[in-house]
Amino acid sequence: MDFILQTILVLAIAGLVFSFFFRIKKKNPILTPISNDHKIVLSNQVPFYQQLDENRKQEFENRVQHFLATTRITGIKTNVEDIDRVLIAASAVIPIFNFPGWEYVNLHEVLLYPDSFDHEFQQQGSHRSVIGMVGSGAMNHVMILSQHELRQAFINKTGKTNTAIHEFVHLVDKTDGTIDGVPEFILERKYILPWLELMRKEIELILKDRSDINPYGAENEAEFFAVVSEYFERPKLLNEKHPELYQLLSEIFNSPENKSPAY
Repeated sequence: MDFILQTILVLAIAGLVFSFFFRIKKKNPILTPISNDHKIVLSNQVPFYQQLDENRKQEFENRVQHFLATTRITGIKTNVEDIDRVLIAASAVIPIFNFPGWEYVNLHEVLLYPDSFDHEFQQQGSHRSVIGMVGSGAMNHVMILSQHELRQAFINKTGKTNTAIHEFVHLVDKTDGTIDGVPEFILERKYILPWLELMRKEIELILKDRSDINPYGAENEAEFFAVVSEYFERPKLLNEKHPELYQLLSEIFNSPENKSPAY
């Protein structure tokens, strides 16, 4: 019995040591300067990056490099190219850019599928309607994205949808343990009730066909939060058409340390 207990103790300590070093590695990777090719992708394809001043661009580049150094990106029946890596990393950084030091501790790997898939992760068949998903259960700590939709969102400069940003906002929402449209980890308590009330009011307008917000946002509060957060790429449009939403989202995605607007 003593031998068994000792073995369990050794294995537990080994697990803790492994976990400790894994976390240190995740938090403090050795970063290389961003390549010219990656910088060109940001400059040409990412409007959020384009509007930053030079100092903030440097910060954005560092955050992109950190994400790429700490998160695996794996192609499933497709080749992952540099443009994919940069666009995925940019999509990850955009929602949390005003939160220095934030890491997606609930994400270890992004799987890139060539196109849409079904809820069983199959790429064949007639029910392939999914273009992005945050995994759960056996797929916990995994995100799946459509390569086609990832690229298309950044090519279409006038669009209001961005699947990758949408899924990373779900991860921000999930940090408090649940994906429910109320990211309590970053939302100050005084904003929770106004945010819930505003979400429900806007969802009702969508259901009555009196809103230009993507109807998918009416599915539930979690999807509404992710859908409106896709406006990161077109903040002026959101401010023009939905000033109340714009103001509250600005409050949500600002950190106490850095009050420059997320939008």
